[in-house]
Amino acid sequence: MKSIFITGANGFVGKHIINSFNGNYLFTLFDRNSELKFSHDIILHFAGLAHDTKNILLPEEYYTSNTDLTKIVFDSFLESDAKVFITLSSVKAVADKCEGELSEDFISNPLTHYGKSKLLAENYIFSQKIPSGKRVYVLRPCMIHGPFNKGNLNLLYSIVSNGLPWPLGLFENSRSFLSIENLCFVIRELLERVDIESGVYNVADDIPLSTNEIIEMIANSKGKKVKILNLNTKLVKLLARIGDFLKLPLNSERLLKLTESYVVSNAKIIKALGKPLPVSSKDGLIRTFKSFSDNV
Repeated sequence: MKSIFITGANGFVGKHIINSFNGNYLFTLFDRNSELKFSHDIILHFAGLAHDTKNILLPEEYYTSNTDLTKIVFDSFLESDAKVFITLSSVKAVADKCEGELSEDFISNPLTHYGKSKLLAENYIFSQKIPSGKRVYVLRPCMIHGPFNKGNLNLLYSIVSNGLPWPLGLFENSRSFLSIENLCFVIRELLERVDIESGVYNVADDIPLSTNEIIEMIANSKGKKVKILNLNTKLVKLLARIGDFLKLPLNSERLLKLTESYVVSNAKIIKALGKPLPVSSKDGLIRTFKSFSDNV
């Protein structure tokens, strides 16, 4: 049985990977107080800081967790006998806003410390010579969701569940999502196959969806009637700016996340896999919504 050394085991992705792969691999969990000396077949580096929507983190915290730690883990991988290294970057290492469909060919220009710290980690990895026989994958997921997910999907679910109307009906957008099942599938394929080249890969579900479509899906999953209001977009943006100063739930950053378009191409990873993702965009979201209901 092959062995996996994993960082970020207590995070959302780490927990799902261990649960999904348990019984097929032997896991060793990262301990920050231990020396990094690998005697494992595979290194999964998932530890790091996510984007801070509350703006309470210092810039240097991103670089310590997302850049410096990645350098340390990757250097240890290069010195070890491990054959596979997989780490999670982010589409935000490329662009904070996206017009059209984001592919791996885009020139990276992140504006936040989160995105910059992820890009620096990517650049470091591919600035090193990768020894023959080793495979290195940097995955750029878009918004990941699934059971125990926390974030804006929970907010949308709460709004619909409480019978409140969705007030942003006039905002037209299209967003890519990534179900945790599809991410686990991609990682398993990368681990078990030797024919997929090292490199950077976007990871996203096949079909992007609008926020209004998601509101309708949540309502349908709850057996509720859809309530969508078409409030004037300028008025909503003004209210969001007020929310910035009064620390209200609706602020400019949250409004942007709920209404912006951000479409991510998964063509490269699908071509490399030579097979489709197992879960459709809508089915993955429905499973996530069901998990919210089960945990109420």
